[in-house]
Amino acid sequence: MAKYILKRVIAFVPVLFFSSIFIFFMVRLTGADPITSLQGTQRLSDESRAALTREFHLDKSLPEQYFIWVGGMFRGKFPVSFKYRQPVDRLIASRLSATLQLVGMSFVFAFFFAITLGLTCAAYRNGAVDRVLSAVLVLFASTPPFLLAVVLILIFSLRLGWFPSFGAGHSFRENLCCLLLPSLSLGAAMMSLMGRVTRSRMIEELDADYVRTEIAKGTPRHVIMFRHCLEGALIPVVTIGGLQLGGAVVGAVLIENVFALGGVGDLLVTGIKSADYPVQSIVILMTGLCKGEKRTALFDPLRHAALPA
Repeated sequence: MAKYILKRVIAFVPVLFFSSIFIFFMVRLTGADPITSLQGTQRLSDESRAALTREFHLDKSLPEQYFIWVGGMFRGKFPVSFKYRQPVDRLIASRLSATLQLVGMSFVFAFFFAITLGLTCAAYRNGAVDRVLSAVLVLFASTPPFLLAVVLILIFSLRLGWFPSFGAGHSFRENLCCLLLPSLSLGAAMMSLMGRVTRSRMIEELDADYVRTEIAKGTPRHVIMFRHCLEGALIPVVTIGGLQLGGAVVGAVLIENVFALGGVGDLLVTGIKSADYPVQSIVILMTGLCKGEKRTALFDPLRHAALPA
């Protein structure tokens, strides 16, 4: 086990290295001037501008800036944000709670609806209910989260007025109400994959020999499905759900920006708009999450996405 973990860590180092080079130089290619973004409507004197340039090491060459940035992160010293004048790790810590609440709530919704829809499809397989629900799952998988977020805002916020369209609440109840639409938007894709895997695994379990034996004994069908089949079907569903959590954190960037939740994703978007180079180093952390999330390809989603014949 220790050998396997060491091998994975060693294989991960080149990914972070080349990702850091790509992100660092691609951000600089935008041509945005962070000093200009900082001054806003106030005009800085030449002395103040030169002082800020030296403070942020912008007077050095790009390779020197890169090694200062990477060297600091290697020592556990995150760079200081140009705009907020705080280390990036403190900014992340102050906003991490909102992101974790969004990701956690979206996973709960996705898991609950995935199990419900997957069981229903398996119980009525190859019927009208199965075909309709399977088509809905495929539709959710094909819809970008930010597009679904806009649709939910138009229907449930602007037209019906049931939920707020942006911001976070102060109390637990208000926060739960504010996170409902963002969680549904972010969890739809996770629900789709987990629901299709649940359907596929439940059908395999229902066709097993032990199920025929239970039916011959006179065991009720709902007891067979919930007590026997569901336990075996949940193993790959939970595995895929755990792997999808990394991708959900990355997807939260867009959802937080649409709903103005003030999480880590919103911090990243603000840093990009203001040319705050240190804040954009958050992408490095998300690179590792994406790498873990890609392992869901081992389960071949296309096989589970097939509609019933």
